Parts: sequence; structure tokens; C-alpha cells
Amino acid sequence: MIRACRLPRKYILVVAEKPKAAQKIATAIGNPIKCSMRRIPYWVLSIGNTNVVVASTAGHMYGPYSSNGGLPVFDYEWRPLWEFDKSSKHLKLFFEVLKTLSRGAYLFVNACDYDIEGSLIGYMVIANLGGASRMKRMKFSSLSPLELRSAFRNLQEPDLEMVEAGRARHELDWLWGINISRALMKAFQSATGRRRILSAGRVQSPTLIEAVNRWSRINKHVPLPRFSLTVSLAKDSKEFTATPLSWSPSTRKEAYRIAEQLKKNGYLIVHDYWESIEKIRPPPAFNLGDLQAEASKLFGFSPMKTQKIAEDLYLDALISYPRTNSQQLPSTVNYYSIIKQLERGPLGVLASRLLKTRGHSLAPIQGKKTDPAHPAIYPTGETPRGLDKDHMAVYELIVRRFLAAFAEPLVVKRVTVTLLDDSGRKYRSQGNIVVRKGWLAFYNYYRIDEAMLPDLKKGEKVKVAKVSIGTTWEAPNLRVSKIELLKWMESVRIGTEATRARIIEILFKRGYLEPRGPTSEVTELGYTVAKILQELFPQLSTPGLTREFEEKLDLIRAGKLERSRVVEEAKSVIKTLLNDYWERLSMVGSRLAKALNARSPESPCMVCGRETIEGENLCEIHTEALRELGEKLPVIAEKLGVSRREALERISKLKHTGAWVKELIAFASKNSQMLRALIDQG
Repeated sequence: MIRACRLPRKYILVVAEKPKAAQKIATAIGNPIKCSMRRIPYWVLSIGNTNVVVASTAGHMYGPYSSNGGLPVFDYEWRPLWEFDKSSKHLKLFFEVLKTLSRGAYLFVNACDYDIEGSLIGYMVIANLGGASRMKRMKFSSLSPLELRSAFRNLQEPDLEMVEAGRARHELDWLWGINISRALMKAFQSATGRRRILSAGRVQSPTLIEAVNRWSRINKHVPLPRFSLTVSLAKDSKEFTATPLSWSPSTRKEAYRIAEQLKKNGYLIVHDYWESIEKIRPPPAFNLGDLQAEASKLFGFSPMKTQKIAEDLYLDALISYPRTNSQQLPSTVNYYSIIKQLERGPLGVLASRLLKTRGHSLAPIQGKKTDPAHPAIYPTGETPRGLDKDHMAVYELIVRRFLAAFAEPLVVKRVTVTLLDDSGRKYRSQGNIVVRKGWLAFYNYYRIDEAMLPDLKKGEKVKVAKVSIGTTWEAPNLRVSKIELLKWMESVRIGTEATRARIIEILFKRGYLEPRGPTSEVTELGYTVAKILQELFPQLSTPGLTREFEEKLDLIRAGKLERSRVVEEAKSVIKTLLNDYWERLSMVGSRLAKALNARSPESPCMVCGRETIEGENLCEIHTEALRELGEKLPVIAEKLGVSRREALERISKLKHTGAWVKELIAFASKNSQMLRALIDQG
């Protein structure tokens, strides 16, 4: 029995990823004494005749490093981060404490998070303490006491394939990042004699280019008008509306003609009427990406903020490991026990309602996505204490989604009627009535708009009370926002649950993107870097190469491919790209210098002052805007039934008209030559 804060002669050393996790582990597996060395905490305990010391790292302690300051750089070694990164100086104390504690350890346990990052963190520390041959692995998906005790009783062999996949990911990111980033910085320095931090990367660069592509489409967007008809119908003192089914007026003139015809005729004829009962399955429990998307929609949280909050909730043992891609809950977890514990928490009424309606018949709905390391995010049943407003909001969101996964389907009665006018054109009206709330009673963020329709019969004439004409303008249906970029990264399978939000934040830190309310804008620097990468490093322009390497990382993790082969392949690709780069160094430097206002344009655009396209008076972005405007202006004028000059004036005032187009129109209004060209040529 350990009675004082003294190290026993021999013990098991458990290495956690963070001090808070270390405390949870120590408290779960025994009755620990909290100690400290150089103000770094560790815990000492005994389990029967076995002595245990639990300590922690503070995240990654090692990373690739090279003393080669040139370009290209392919030689590197793994070194302590504090030796070359000033922001990592605090890690040295953690390592020195672990080094001292390692002297009495006869067995090392990697108890870092069970993913490739956690496996790598723990392995690198233990290996550098000399314990690689005496290492075991704790595998757990939550920091709940029951699961931690089970994981400690069932120690596993080291997960070396995950370690290799983690090393490969860091080495690939380092090789791509340092070489392409240095290439950009060298070009800028050669042109200006000044230094500027610029970055590019295996995952970062395709994401930047996607942001630029979206931003370009938004800013050169010329919206086309769409004309709508809403027919108000009346029967038995009940009013309802119908809208065209699979057609719409092509011009404003046609819309008014049809509206007059409907008013004159005075009725529509019921063509078909049917009712249906639809059962809507519950949504599955969250993976990290789904949680980030929902928290963004409901609370306006950035992906990084949601991820940080989820990690805090995990360290407080309130939820399972959040950095997962899975939408599935395994059968091995005692969900009845968790829900019983949730009855004591802030959503206890909902937990009690679920147990009352489902009892022990708890079978969760399962989503399609899986993760080899962790299940979907679920609450542990522990009662939250002292959470701030944002943490509580995310916690309750997770609990509600979890409870909903076990609930009955939402049942909706849908009523649909199709109607005909005297020219045979079809209209449709729909009504929805919630028959049974099912999972909606637990996850109340989803809405069903309920609307009643009167009883109608086929062939019946229904009175037209009013006809309204509306004009809407096409939106670009694109956003440059953190959550939309994260969704895109998920859809093309680049990055990981752990890295996507951080990579997006780097784009802002480098000055490539800037926040603008709920959305973002691409800066001149971001636009220029993206265009250079597209021209000179086309492999980084699309997700293809990045996704290919991601798939190879999965093969390393599965033990089917060697890390060295993948890394050597990356070196070969980078070397080829850089060989073609040197000839264009001067051009790249000049473009970067102009983007950063370190050099003036030689031939400024007459609209904005940017560098013009060779032989033109406009820059690239306003040339694109002019092309879009030229194609769509005559179409808009025809649809509205107005002159091109009037159409141009309407376009300039629209919310959805792109900024570059508005700049062009504003300039044309003061430049008669350009204005005539727009009006005459369209």
C-alpha cells in the first residue's frame, strides 16, 4: 500500500495524452495520491501488489526536423519539438518528468487517445524513454471509470501499424509543407529582398483552391430572373395555395398573361388527390463532422470551436471520444445503464420518456459511416457540472441526438393534390400533419411545417381567390465558410476528423482568407497563391493526389503497405514539381510581391488597379466578370422585357450580383465607351 507521495521501487508507468486524462485514468483504476515534480502532476497508486504511476505528455513531443535550410529538403529526423520550435518549450518539463519516472518502470502503457495521433504521441515518448520493448496499449473510447478499468485490465499489444500510419502522415505533411512553402517564400524574397511566411500543403492547398473557386464564382455571378406564380385557392372557408408543377413562366410577360388567364377563368380543376403516411427514421448518433455541421447551423460555432468543446467534454468524461467518423453505436455498450444515469442530468425528463416508451428494447438506428478506432459520439451518463453556456449547448445537442437514435420513427401524414388550369398546365399543393412525433420529441432541432388542406375530390372545381406573381433572382448557392469548407473536405476524403478544422484555421492565420460575418472572403494573397499553385503545382490543385496518399495511409494502418515506400513516392513527386519550378521563380516572386503590395502593377487594370492580362485593359477577375455579364445581359433584358440599359441598372442593385460584376458596372456607368460596348454587344 502506498501511503505517501514517494515513488515505489518498481511500477507500471502509464502515459496519458494530457494531465486531465491522466487524472481520470488514475482515479478510475485505483485510489491515487496526487504528486508533482517541477509543478508537473503525476499520480501514484497500487492495485493489490501492483504499483502504478500515471503521468502525461502534453500532446505531440516529437516531430520531423532538418538542419538543411535549402530547397529541396528531403533529409530529416524525428527530434523533440522544444529543440526547434519556441512555442513548444513547455514540453521539455513534461518530458524530463517522464524521463525521471521511467527509471523505475518495468512496463510502459500507452494510454493516449486511441487514434493514429494518440498512438504516435505515446509511442514516440515511450520509445525515447527506452521502453519500446516493454510497452502495452490501453484501448478506450471514453474516459468513463468503467471503460478505463476494463481497458487497464485488458492491456493490448502496441498498435504499431497505427504508429506507422501516424508517422507517415506527419512525414508527408512535413515534406509537402516545407518544400512548397519554401518555394513560395524564396520567390517572394528574390523579388523583394523581404521575408514573409507563406505556406502550402498536401491538404491545405486543395482546400485553399476550393475556397478560391467558390469565391470566384460568387463574385462574378450574374443572376438570372425567375418568375413564380402562387395561386390562392378557397374551399369551405379554407384557403390554401398551389404553385406550378415542373414548369414556370419563362418571361415576366408570360407570367402576367397566365395570371390574367387564371383570374378570368376563376377556378382550377382537381386532377389528382392522394394521402400517404411517411415514416421518417431517426438521425444516427453524431460523428465529428456531423456535430460540427449541426453546431454551426444551430449556434454559429466554427468547426474548430465545436471540436475544442467536444474534446473538453471528452476529458470531463461526459462523452465518448469525439474525433471519429463513425455514425454507428456498437452493441457492446450498455446503453440502458447510460440512459438510466442520464435521468439524473439536465435532460433527465427525456431520458425517462425514452425508457418508458422503449424499455429495455434499445436498438439504435445506425448510420452508414464507420471508423475502425471509435464508435459514434455518445454520452457516458456522467452528470455535467459547471459547464458554461457553449459547452452545455454542445453537450445537450449530443445527448439529444443520442436519445433520438433509439426513439421511434417520426410519422407524418402527407396530402398532395395536383390541379389543372384550362390550358392543361399542372399545379401542386401539399399539406403535412405530424401523426406521431417519435424521435422529434427528443431531437427538437428538426422542424416539420404543418399545413392542412380541405377535402378535395378528383374533377372538382376549386375557386381561384388570388394570383400572385413573384420575381426571384438566382443565388450562386455557394458559400466560403469554415463549415462549408469542412464539408467539402469530408466529401472528397482529404484530411482527418482531427486535422480538418485546424487546416482551415491555418488558411486564416496565413492571411489567405478573412472572416466576413458568417462567411469568409479570399484575400488578394490567397487568390494569388492559389493561382500559382494551380499553374505550377497542378497535383496540389485538386484533391486527387491528396486522397491517393490518404488511401495509402489507410493501407499502412491496415499493415498492407510500408511507410518508407509511401514517403519515397512523395519525395519523387515533389522533386519533379520543383524541377519545373525554378524557371518560373521570377514570375512567381513578382506576382506575390504585387499581391502583398510590395511592388506596383506594371499595367494596372482600369477598374481596380490590379495587373492586367497581357494585351487587355482589365485584370483577370474583371475579364471573367465581363465575360459573364456579356453572356447574360441580353437574356436578362429579354426575360424582363426591358432594354439592356435598364437590365444593367437592375443587376447593379441586386443582392446576389457578384462584387466584381458590380465594380465593372459602376466603372462602366462613368465610362461611356465601356457602357456602349456592354449595351450593344450584351
